[in-house]
Amino acid sequence: MVRIPAIPQLVVRPHEPARMRRLLALAALLWAVSLAIAGGIGWRIGHRPLVAVEDAQNKVLRADIDTLRQRIAVLERAEQIGKVAANDLQQSLRDRDEEIAGLRADLAFYGRLVGGGARREGLAVHSVQVKALPNSRAWNVTVTLTQNLKRSQITSGRLQLAVEGVAGQQLKALPWSELAGSSDAAGLPFSFKYFQQVTGTVMLPEGFTPNRVRVLVDAGGEAGRIDQGFAWADAQATEENSNVQQQQEGGGTVR
Repeated sequence: MVRIPAIPQLVVRPHEPARMRRLLALAALLWAVSLAIAGGIGWRIGHRPLVAVEDAQNKVLRADIDTLRQRIAVLERAEQIGKVAANDLQQSLRDRDEEIAGLRADLAFYGRLVGGGARREGLAVHSVQVKALPNSRAWNVTVTLTQNLKRSQITSGRLQLAVEGVAGQQLKALPWSELAGSSDAAGLPFSFKYFQQVTGTVMLPEGFTPNRVRVLVDAGGEAGRIDQGFAWADAQATEENSNVQQQQEGGGTVR
């Protein structure tokens, strides 16, 4: 009996080249990703000690920077303190120079007044000083009177002031009666042996510009009267008597 071989069954599949390309591309991508992961793991394992070294160096550098910043802050503070101390020292030196100059002026004044070789003079107006009172039209006036003709004898009397200036573009003179209050209408009293600073306050009218002050002194008797003028600007600038200390004698302010 003869066997007839079975006829093989054939399967017909459609040819899809695009699908094959996608499969190949996916396989290649998976292969590349696996290589990258393997390389990254290897690099990390190989460079882990280097990263640790860099972290340690960064910590040291940050510590050094903090230390330098602290030193800079200390130096800046020391410089500020040094500048303040230098300014204080310069101001102290200026104050000392002014004090020495004032003392020298006082010494020269005393020497001329009571020195053995000083020229004998009767009652005189040595200086006038005016100083404005803030936020007002009032002025403090200080007049220094001197005499060394009658030593150890009291010279007394009263002093009045008059101020000349301009008001409304016209010359005007203000007598003592318009400058002083009612309590000092008779004048400022004085009583001294060698010299005295007589002080008072005058009120100038609004719109009045002073340019000269006159001092009227009446000591009576042999001392007589004095009528002496001073420029207002010079009276504002003078400070030669600012360091003279007052003393009390015979119920009056004696210098």
